[in-house]
Amino acid sequence: MKNTLWPAFIDVVKRDVVPALGCTEPVSVALATAIAVNKLKMNYQDITAINVLVSANLMKNGMGVTVPGTGMVGLEIAAAAGAVAGDSNAQLEVLKNLTADDVAIAKTMLDKKMVTVSVANVSNILYSKVTIFSEHHSASVTIADSHTHVLAIEEDGITTYIADPQNTSQAAKKTISNNPFINACAQDIFDFATQAPLADIAFIKQAYQLNNDLSIEGLHGNYGLQVGATFQRSVERGLLAGGLLTDVLLRTAAASDARMGGAMKPAMSNSGSGNQGIAATMPVVVVAEFIKADDEQLIRALMLSHLMAIYIKSYQNKLSALCGATTASMGAVAGMTWLLGGDIKQISAAINSMIGDIAGMICDGAKTSCAMKVSSSAGSAIKSALMALDGIGVTGNEGIVAHDVDSTIRNLSALANGSMTQTDVQILDIMINK
Repeated sequence: MKNTLWPAFIDVVKRDVVPALGCTEPVSVALATAIAVNKLKMNYQDITAINVLVSANLMKNGMGVTVPGTGMVGLEIAAAAGAVAGDSNAQLEVLKNLTADDVAIAKTMLDKKMVTVSVANVSNILYSKVTIFSEHHSASVTIADSHTHVLAIEEDGITTYIADPQNTSQAAKKTISNNPFINACAQDIFDFATQAPLADIAFIKQAYQLNNDLSIEGLHGNYGLQVGATFQRSVERGLLAGGLLTDVLLRTAAASDARMGGAMKPAMSNSGSGNQGIAATMPVVVVAEFIKADDEQLIRALMLSHLMAIYIKSYQNKLSALCGATTASMGAVAGMTWLLGGDIKQISAAINSMIGDIAGMICDGAKTSCAMKVSSSAGSAIKSALMALDGIGVTGNEGIVAHDVDSTIRNLSALANGSMTQTDVQILDIMINK
């Protein structure tokens, strides 16, 4: 047992499982805008123009998703809202104080064509540079590589901040600290989640609190495609039977409906994505309630799910053509299988089956229909968990699935980081030109 990895596991979960209000790509642009406005010590009346440059992947994930509290989609309204009412210290909850009056002002800025957005010629997968102009001054903020990492700040064309480069030894230490999975495997994650002191991991229960609140909001509000609410109405009409599978689908989808539909409630994210956080949380919550799990079981299952999701995602590019809800749901299947009495062998089989089932589901940008992909991934998770408990699963003789789960995870990542990069280019081309 590699319990020497446990402190690093806790650090990576605390870093990668955080509250986020709205889709994290437009929110990242709003954060850059808010920081720029703060640097100029101006208010929105002084702004004459806002110029936004983003990476192709960020454009893909930001152009069609509803920005919370605005009722509008796209990076333009995100930038304007960040300028008017963004809290530059609130990280991924930068728009938490947005009011209806603020939204009206932001919309006026768009009507006056004050905000422009274009794709930057950069190699960064995740990148945004926002420049705010007033009559006599300007400020630029660049965020890159993660949704809140400020790479540089310029004031009136002069660089006033740049992230400190690490020397070789510091960089090596940072790499190990930021990615403890270099020396880890699925067994280590299972051991940690099931045996670490409960007090050390109890913080993960906030994922239940935030994402369950979003699910309730999605079931009772008019958000997105109403995927979760549609399932619920179908049960009430007798078109669908209730039960574990249906509850997993409707409650997971409902949280995504609310999140993608602009609800002013934060999601607990995973690996920089609210939908991934929802996918790693809600199926586990539903199974825990179904079996009447106690508080410790829920906490350990949520930790197993979220950390396994981070482990799987750690081999992949931050943003790619592979739908992140699928990999997050592979974390959920670990937590679900364990709650239902499964061991690491059955958990590994369940993850292998999911990769054999839904590998290759594309990400064609953040939008309301993501709730459908979230529910499809959750459905694959419950199916794979039940099969594994019966000793059935996709074997290493089939497709990209290997004989051991860690190799299968790396095969999936090779697909995402390799040939699917061209898929990503094609997706963006279709989206921009349709």
